[in-house]
Amino acid sequence: AKQFFFVELTAADTVDLCNAATDLPIGVLQNKPESGESAEVMIFGISKVNSDAALSVGNLIGTSADGQAAKKTVGTDTTHYVVGQLLEDGGAAAAIGSALINCMNPHRAA
Repeated sequence: AKQFFFVELTAADTVDLCNAATDLPIGVLQNKPESGESAEVMIFGISKVNSDAALSVGNLIGTSADGQAAKKTVGTDTTHYVVGQLLEDGGAAAAIGSALINCMNPHRAA
């Protein structure tokens, strides 16, 4: 149910849904694993993302408090990580868009 949401590393070999806007995402979940199954995670590249609110092409994004893609504003969201940029507008909340994801080189929106 959480395909295309941001996930974080919780143990050496375990990921979980990001649950705070300040979490450091390791990537975007690509499949729909059941508990204990392998998760396919996009760390760098173009991925679909599930949006937290209406997003526009070019928006810098990171995780919301529930793992969806959320707009990050440099200078305002200084404790949040920017890990991508929206390439295709997904429309309203819970819509699917596409983004260039780079969780290999995250930075704060400072």
